[in-house]
Order: sequence, then structure tokens, then C-alpha cells
Amino acid sequence: MTVTALPVERRYRPGHPLSLGAVVGCLRHGRGDPTFVRDGAGIWLARRTPDGPATLLLREDPRAGEVVGQAWGSGAGWLLDGLPDLLGADDDWDGWVAHHRPVADARRANPGWRVPRSRLVLDSLIPIVIEQKVTGREAFAGFRSLVWRFGEPAPGPRDGLRLAPSPAGWLAIPSWEYLRAGVTPQRSDTIIRCARVAGRLEECAELPLPQARARLRAVPGVGVWTMAEVAQRALGDPDSPSFGDYHVAKEIGWALLGHDIDDLQLEELLIPYAGHRYRVQALLALAGSRRPRRAPRMTLPTHLPTRR
Repeated sequence: MTVTALPVERRYRPGHPLSLGAVVGCLRHGRGDPTFVRDGAGIWLARRTPDGPATLLLREDPRAGEVVGQAWGSGAGWLLDGLPDLLGADDDWDGWVAHHRPVADARRANPGWRVPRSRLVLDSLIPIVIEQKVTGREAFAGFRSLVWRFGEPAPGPRDGLRLAPSPAGWLAIPSWEYLRAGVTPQRSDTIIRCARVAGRLEECAELPLPQARARLRAVPGVGVWTMAEVAQRALGDPDSPSFGDYHVAKEIGWALLGHDIDDLQLEELLIPYAGHRYRVQALLALAGSRRPRRAPRMTLPTHLPTRR
């Protein structure tokens, strides 16, 4: 582990309410994600930036009304320069109207939530590919195993914080090691395709959203669901709900209509929210909206054909 004597520090004062945990919580892929650790010091992120590996520690300073960022490693400056983006500084709510009472209530209960923009596409894309068509428990375990085995210690003082593999690192993982981590060949093949064009994919962070979405979708194995999940985290996209998810349409249907709906019905339901459709999904999830469970929870099938 590389420890520098002093971290680089930057402070960000938002001009609006901000809930740090709610904004960056979507960057954690399971409770045991070794690239995202939350402790008494704050929230630690281990990231590979265009300038090199870096660790970012985020904490709130309520007295000053600021978020304090401290960073270590060669990519420290890049991460700190992007702190406002990461925390949703440019998240534009113009035109937002809550057309349903549960959505309005969720917004009032979560005034500090924003759509983050990490600007790191592969950082979100790889774990989301691993999450395709399997339960969260399986996916999180697979990602955690691969990071521990093929990643490396993150810069800075936080023991146990790990960097995910670089694009070359993902390419170098043998096929049997993916299988050992529970990642099927279909998903590992997609990871390899993504890693081979990592540079082109990282450029998506600076493209207009329609072009960025199209470039992501151009990679075989990256479907509507995967693209949306990446856009929500890396691109600051407020209008890419998770169509194709096993739960999302049903959960939103229950929250707004009191019954299950499918993706086609969800698409119609969200028409009044054009430009802000993902906000509905995220706000209802933050508010704890859950459809009733009529029976013991079942293990999801290994293959869910719409979720890619």
C-alpha cells in the first residue's frame, strides 16, 4: 500500500441541500464492495482515473455546509476536480413536476438527492455487466471475488480498500477464473469486449447523452438495462430508468398504481416525466417504496432474458 504523507484536499459547498450518502450510494456494488468503504472517517472510493489510480475520502462538514474531499494517488487531482460533478452540481431539475403523490412525497423526503456524474464509465460498467441476469447476491459476490484476486491495494491509508482491475487486468483474467467467481461466459465475454474498447467508452462521459447511450449500446452484450445503470452513475443521466430490470417496473407500478406492471406499461406511465424518468425510480427507492410480498422470497432464475 502506498501512503502519502498528506492527502490533497478540496472543499465543495453546494448551493442546495445535499445528502452525501444518498448521492454516492449507488456507486457501491453490494455491502462487501472493496472499492467502496464507509466508516467513521467517511466514504472511501478507490478509482482508476485517466491520470492514474486514486483514493477519494468524502465527508460532510455540517458546520461549514461543505463536503470535504481528500485524495491520494496519481489521480487525486482528477478526482477532486470532478467533486462537484460527482455530487450532482450540474444535475438540472428544470421542468421537473411530480405527477403522482408518492413521487412528490419522496422528493420532499429526499431534498438532498442528486444524480451523480462520476465520469468513469468502465468503473460502473464492469460490475453492472456482472449483475446481468443474476441475483444481487451472486453478482456482488462475483465482483468482490474478482477485485480481491485481481485488483490491487488502493493508494492512501485505508486498509482493505481495493482498486478494481485495469482494462488490461480484466483482459488478463483467465476464463476459468471468471467461472470460479460465478461469472458466466456470456458476461465475461461482454467484460472482455468492454475492456478492449475502454478508451472509446470512457469518452462517453464527455459526449451528449444520446450519443453516449448509443456508443454504450454498440458493444454487444450491453443492452438497455446495462446502459441505463451506467448512465445513472457515470453520465449524470436523469432520464434512463432501468427498463428490463426484474423488479423496477413492478415496484413503480405498486407505488403509483397499486399493482404490478411490465416495462411497456412503465414506459407509458413515465411519459409525463420525460427528461426526468430515472428520478421517479430513484426517489421511490430512496423513500422505501416496496410492493407487498405474498410469499417467501424465491431465488431468481439464473437467466433473466430482458436484463442486459
